[in-house]
Amino acid sequence: MTDNVTLDIAPGTAVWTDPTLDLATRVDALVAAMTLPEKVAQLYGVWVGAAADGGEVAPYQHEMEEPVDLATLLDVGLGQLTRPFGTAPVDPALGALSLLRTQQRIAAANRFGIPAMAHEECLAGFAAWGATAYPVPLSWGATFDPELIGRMAAAIGADLRRVGVHQGLAPVLDVVRDARWGRVEETIGEDPYMVGTIATAYVRGLESAGVVATLKHFAGYSASRGGRNLAPVAMGPRERADVILPPFEMAVREGGARSVMHAYTDTDGMPSAADEQLLTGLLRDAWGFPGTVVADYFGIAFLHTLHGVAGSSAEAAAEALAAGVDVELPTVKTFGEPLREALAAGVVPEALIDRAVRRVLTQKAQLGLLDADWSPVPAALAGADLSDPDALRGTVDLDPPANRALAREVAERAVVLLANDGILPLDRPARIALVGPQAENPTAVLGCYSFPAHVGSRHPEVPVGIELPTLAAALRAEFAGSAVVTVPGVSVDGDDTAGVPAAVEAARGADVVIAALGDRAGLFGRGTSGEGCDAESLALPGAQQHLLDALLDTGTPVVVTLLAGRPYALGRAVGEAAAIVQSFFPGEEGTPAIAGVLAGRVTPQGRLPVSVPRGPGAQPTTYLSARLGQASDVSNVDPTPAYGFGHGLGYTTFGWSDLVLDEPVAATDGELRLHFTLRNTGSRSGSEVVQVYAHDPVASVVQPVQRLVGYLRVPLEAGAACRIDLAVPADLFSFTGRDGRRVVEPGELELRLAASSTDHRLVAAVALRGPARQVDHTRRLHPRFAVTPSAG
Repeated sequence: MTDNVTLDIAPGTAVWTDPTLDLATRVDALVAAMTLPEKVAQLYGVWVGAAADGGEVAPYQHEMEEPVDLATLLDVGLGQLTRPFGTAPVDPALGALSLLRTQQRIAAANRFGIPAMAHEECLAGFAAWGATAYPVPLSWGATFDPELIGRMAAAIGADLRRVGVHQGLAPVLDVVRDARWGRVEETIGEDPYMVGTIATAYVRGLESAGVVATLKHFAGYSASRGGRNLAPVAMGPRERADVILPPFEMAVREGGARSVMHAYTDTDGMPSAADEQLLTGLLRDAWGFPGTVVADYFGIAFLHTLHGVAGSSAEAAAEALAAGVDVELPTVKTFGEPLREALAAGVVPEALIDRAVRRVLTQKAQLGLLDADWSPVPAALAGADLSDPDALRGTVDLDPPANRALAREVAERAVVLLANDGILPLDRPARIALVGPQAENPTAVLGCYSFPAHVGSRHPEVPVGIELPTLAAALRAEFAGSAVVTVPGVSVDGDDTAGVPAAVEAARGADVVIAALGDRAGLFGRGTSGEGCDAESLALPGAQQHLLDALLDTGTPVVVTLLAGRPYALGRAVGEAAAIVQSFFPGEEGTPAIAGVLAGRVTPQGRLPVSVPRGPGAQPTTYLSARLGQASDVSNVDPTPAYGFGHGLGYTTFGWSDLVLDEPVAATDGELRLHFTLRNTGSRSGSEVVQVYAHDPVASVVQPVQRLVGYLRVPLEAGAACRIDLAVPADLFSFTGRDGRRVVEPGELELRLAASSTDHRLVAAVALRGPARQVDHTRRLHPRFAVTPSAG
């Protein structure tokens, strides 16, 4: 082990403080100068909360942890500060001041002047009091618009960075396998290609602001048995390779993500936190990932307490380090005294510490935290008088008009019109009955990782910090000439139906009923959606289906409007409702977006990122099923969805025609080229999402009936047309073969050009010829689209 040495380091003279030198030279010099305790200190964090008066942060007392004495840790340094803004409500300017003062203390206390990295949640916006609450990731998927999500992520990253935060714990790349899972709202959808492209755009946006993006949860968390949170995962290597891993592969290769968070779960008995083949063999050796692997909160300790693959905290630390975990989050436990004891006993080689600390310090160097001129003052406080905290209060706005406009754009793009008998857009009804538990609920638009739901709910005495117009308020603003009557009818999850008669009476006296239904986001059973809020079935929570059926019985046209975190079976409404509008926790501008769609001011453009089930019990299922996973005569359970992945209507129509193939045959290392015409055949402008599905009827291993290999959102004015040229590399037909390696096989195939997974507009019979060809992570991942305007 390294001897405990004392260095006399003049400020600004050490090699590692010189930003003109290459990173490896700087980091190697610093590691060589550090003692073993100093190196270990860079591998853990402390969970803190910013002080409301701008003073130094205070360690957060979590029910899973003993109190941490920050003072006893700092003389050897500190790697991370966990959620200084996202632990308790604090004015953003005073939170930034509190973080600044703490960073000064951390840097002054250790010999090298190294500050900590600060990280925050940013799954639906910066999880801080007063910050913009954007739509949840399931709404990102509904946009089918990577460019838009990239812009949103850049705005989130800019807000994080300007108050001193370095790392964001997002995006979630888990592919939905069972919609009963409570964290479906945090996912982007049920298709790996769509998840990968949207997540990669988010990563690029966050990283463009100088914030380290953290991919989670690596890998397989969403495939738990029964849709239960943190349950074992039972899947084979092909499902993992072809469904679970591709989004991570894309985000690492194309997004430039600098951090990965391991999953809590075990797959076939192997916990991700102890899986060296996953965290080192695949992630680093095969994919070339150079960044840090961080623990999901308490995940290393879980190797001992939950998984039972380690007999002590020291063994858990040893297993995680050997597998490739570099940083323990959220606070010091296994990487503290247990790891030091294991090092002293020779159980853990110092080389593992050196490997991890090099990765951590390289990241700190990239962020400028080792530079001689590093300053703890974030951009938001530059030039401010830091001696007067009261004067700072209210000077940092994390929800400016530009953010709200962007939140509105995402929300509007994400609203999915599932069904419409022609009633929408509404034609100035005289009387609207707004019925349901979401009618007057301001937090109905928020997911469980938004600050008001995640933290603010524990502080009811503190104002929410942002404007959250209710659906009732948004409708009254949108339909100024209409009388809007609201009746809750039932609660979100209660079984009391005493309010249903009043709801029915209001419906009978109205021109149209808007049924405002959905979820309440929460944590660990305190909601109907969110982390630890798993569902036994996909029936609407509580008595909402009873209310909906009663409304349908009135004979008044019913427009079902959902503000939810997952798709639900809607029973009779699928055939009897006048229209169905689906939104997935659309954020602070969500209700104006929905009202705009109902009025026709906003053209619905969203597409389903997850299938909507026909019945509540046909889970787990997604559109990515093999033939045996679809409806058959030998089972009485029909998994056919009411509305399939990719489905979404608008207020115009599109015609697809003139499909031409350059050649119907390509080599297994070539590409197929197609051309067709897309025309807006309606009277309003709109967007079509061109979706490309691959169908492989005969393969060496069972394949899904179809899978998405590309998509493009194409806006067209009424009557306008365009020619779309499409090149599909043979690589996109690859899959994991019998020997466990990815292969492109020759054979007869189909390319389905579609408006959704259930609505194929043009089908091209094609073939690949030549030898079977193995491919790896360097394969081509995308088709190429070119759009040329043509005569209408």
